[in-house]
Amino acid sequence: MMFRRGFILFLPRLVGLLVVACCSMSIVYMLACTPKGDNQQLALPRVHSPTVKEGYEAILQEREEQQRNYIISLKKQIAQLKAELQGRTEQLKNMQNQYPDSLNIQLDHSKPEKAQANLLAFLRSQVDKAEVHSGVKLSTEYAAVPFESFTLQKVYQLETGLTRHPEEKPVRKDKRDELIEVIELAVGSLNKPDGVSKAKPHVYTASDFVEGIYRTEKNKGTLYELTFKGDAKHQFKKIVLFRPFGPVMKVKNENVNMADTLINVIVPLAKRASKFRQFMQNFREMGIQQDGRIHLTVVYFGKEQMNEVKSILENTSKSANFKNFTFIQLNEEFSRGKGLDVGARFWKGHNVVLFFCDVDIYFTAEFLNSCRLNTQPGKKVFYPVLFSQYNPSIIYGHHDSIPSLEQQLIIKKETGFWRDFGFGMTCQYRSDFINIGGFDLDIKGWGGEDVHLYRKYLHSNLMVIRTPVRGLFHLWHEKQCLDELTPEQYKMCMQSKAMNEASHGQLGMLVFKQEIETHLHRQKSSSKKT
Repeated sequence: MMFRRGFILFLPRLVGLLVVACCSMSIVYMLACTPKGDNQQLALPRVHSPTVKEGYEAILQEREEQQRNYIISLKKQIAQLKAELQGRTEQLKNMQNQYPDSLNIQLDHSKPEKAQANLLAFLRSQVDKAEVHSGVKLSTEYAAVPFESFTLQKVYQLETGLTRHPEEKPVRKDKRDELIEVIELAVGSLNKPDGVSKAKPHVYTASDFVEGIYRTEKNKGTLYELTFKGDAKHQFKKIVLFRPFGPVMKVKNENVNMADTLINVIVPLAKRASKFRQFMQNFREMGIQQDGRIHLTVVYFGKEQMNEVKSILENTSKSANFKNFTFIQLNEEFSRGKGLDVGARFWKGHNVVLFFCDVDIYFTAEFLNSCRLNTQPGKKVFYPVLFSQYNPSIIYGHHDSIPSLEQQLIIKKETGFWRDFGFGMTCQYRSDFINIGGFDLDIKGWGGEDVHLYRKYLHSNLMVIRTPVRGLFHLWHEKQCLDELTPEQYKMCMQSKAMNEASHGQLGMLVFKQEIETHLHRQKSSSKKT
């Protein structure tokens, strides 16, 4: 009896101990299973609370829910990582298929010959990606990467900003060293014996270098095309080099004979007889006397001033003994595209280089050679960026007199700008012009037809050579903004007129002319008082 009575008295205590033990185990379980980084504190009910059991059950339920959510989140992250890994694997496979050896260039040090072969294969693939052997299709006229040109002394560049000049000596050491290295490498390549010719080879030096063009594509490398004097007059040597973000590689070494390469200069015209007279003076000196491998086609619209234009052309023909010209007259409204298209298709001789030109253009004999060297039938067309002259009356307004035209044609920030938004002056072989479909003859008057043709070439597989040239100038002429224009058109016309009038600084001097004169007057007055 005593045992049963003691057991009955001890039973509630045992139950209490068991409950406390269970609760303690639950707390330990929850703490052990809490995810790392979870900063939430566990809100425990008070031990002596009347709702201890319900509270712990709620806590356990909440924790189980958190665990389930945590597991679901981990599964999602694992799935995302798997998907990303699969995508990276596919990219790696594609790269391996495209350049099977390029990834092993620096990995296999035990086989240096294979590593070197892999390196060369990768560099060759860079050449294949760049426009070295053929052009690539481009979407717009702004997608083409322009070239910049250079000689031994000067670099002719498009991107001038506020500190660089359109023509300048390469000031930066890296740029200077780069061009010197390329010229020296080209000279060394030209002087390397070919092992075929037994005649005494001509020893080339840097003085034989005529001009070069280069451009850098960020994901490929830098392409250089250098022209040297050849063994005889009108013969040249052209070296093509490519720097694929590594050592320069010789791509081509070819002889270029331009002795028989004729240029057909096509000029559409309506009235403007005085401008045509000035143009013919330039044509006679540079085209006939200095170059001599040239033909002139004038496509004239209407009859007004036609006899005067024909007389100028005939007088030049007699005085210079020049017979290589064609005069075509059209009785219709002026259309630049129509005139150039008619002039190009009128030619019946062998395949010829066409130079589409305007009457207010001045060119040198060096430019005509650039026109030949940068065109190749079925391969290349040439879109030079010409230098547009500012208004001489503003540029030389402080001088006693305006210099002669030849003295005005200097490439400086104060005298003009690279007309990189114009695509009207271009050189291409007649076969390429015909194959591309020529001009859009629905475009009337001035403007639009040149961009349309330029886009056709960009959309083809022909390589478009776009570079500033030092021997092609647009001569300033007054721009008329007609009253019939809408306010918006008139505003745009005046903006274009202002841009062609003078540089930013020169226009500023005109705007603040009154303030400057007032300042000078005050300075003179104060100096007299002292």
